[in-house]
Amino acid sequence: MALGDGDDGAAAAPLISDRPKHVAVVRTGTQWTAAAHVITAVIGSGVLSLAWSVAQLGWVAGPGTMLVFAAVTALQSAMFADCYRSPDPEVGPHRNRTYAHAVERNLGGPSAWICLLLQKTALVGYGVAYTITTSISCRAILRSNCYHTHGHDAPCKYGGSYYMLMFGAAQLFLSFIPDFHDMAWLSVLAAVMSFSYSFIGLGLGLTNTIANGTIKGSITGAPTRTPVQKIWHVSQAIGDIAFAYPYSLILLEIQDTLKAPPAENKTMKKASIISIVVTTFFYLCCGCFGYAAFGSDAPGNLLTGFGFYEPYWLIDFANACIILHLLGGYQVYSQPIYQFADRFFAERFPASRFVNDFHTVKLPLLPPWRVNLLRVCFRTLYVASTTVVALAFPYFNEVLALLGALNFWPLAIYFPVEMYFIQRQVPRWSPRWVALQAFSVVCLLVSAFALVGSIQGLVSQKLG
Repeated sequence: MALGDGDDGAAAAPLISDRPKHVAVVRTGTQWTAAAHVITAVIGSGVLSLAWSVAQLGWVAGPGTMLVFAAVTALQSAMFADCYRSPDPEVGPHRNRTYAHAVERNLGGPSAWICLLLQKTALVGYGVAYTITTSISCRAILRSNCYHTHGHDAPCKYGGSYYMLMFGAAQLFLSFIPDFHDMAWLSVLAAVMSFSYSFIGLGLGLTNTIANGTIKGSITGAPTRTPVQKIWHVSQAIGDIAFAYPYSLILLEIQDTLKAPPAENKTMKKASIISIVVTTFFYLCCGCFGYAAFGSDAPGNLLTGFGFYEPYWLIDFANACIILHLLGGYQVYSQPIYQFADRFFAERFPASRFVNDFHTVKLPLLPPWRVNLLRVCFRTLYVASTTVVALAFPYFNEVLALLGALNFWPLAIYFPVEMYFIQRQVPRWSPRWVALQAFSVVCLLVSAFALVGSIQGLVSQKLG
């Protein structure tokens, strides 16, 4: 079965939603709603690990690596935005509404299925990471109150399984949101929350640095017992930073919400630049001030590692903001999977009432909902699966590093570069072709280095 055509015409794959099938999708998004979606997706749990990452790399390599990844993300998002329409990026008649559609149209079916497998695996991984992070923040609130009441040396220990299950229950409810077109409000709320806890982390790091009267840290970063351990920590730090930046997994789905004119690729490029500038500012501030405050002792998670104890109420508020942000962030990364499942089963079983029929459900004090049984079953199983994996591997830094390293080169670099060659008809062995191929190879080597270190870290945590 083909992945489905991304066109607007009659040959398009069915867009399954709670709208009547004869009504076209109304795109009302702007550069600001797109930027809100991106910030919701990007400024997430990754920002909290950056102080630790800078601590492993040192004062030169740490900020420098973040700036390099920001530049790489800006380049690949600009190339990728041009893939939304084909063959012309501005007026082409064919819409590529998803990553896999764009790869299929430009590079062919086999590449599209490889891309689809990598993308969906990565999206599931983000759901797992967000479930883990939410549990950590819930426990941090309890520990903060415990430390405030009983002192910083009190044995304040809390399990995380219960809070992962609570997060999963909340996601079951939010998964009834049909698609990206209906969740702009959630992305805006989540983006506001991400700004809130990022500002708090920045403020606490700055305050602690001023209170110390000195800037901690060194050029070479945190010392380790052996050179091999240093290599593992550096590779894991690179993986954490790689996790914090790219959003190619969902770029086209976000771009599909934009109204035109102006051309969607122009609006998306502006939204990307806004988002990358904002996120890089926060990343540098949180990572550098966290390292300046704690030096080699920078915690793996800035707001839950308890370098900060007071004011406890501010720590509680920051972690509550993280939880609210991740409720929306989980949905931003889950919607592409939900929409793919809707289209896949509708194409396979066009006559099935279980797949295609909607039923109106009325609950007290709530407006009527149109419920599809396939959606209820599939989305419930999906949320349950991410929760189970999070329960089995509750390791924050290691999971983030593994996801960042695994996805960075193929999804953020290789496919966008290859599609750019097709879209812009770049001749082989031309200066531009050679430069972009060299860029892709360098990114592959960096991604492989980070992947090896992150796997080693995850295995060590699991066996240790």
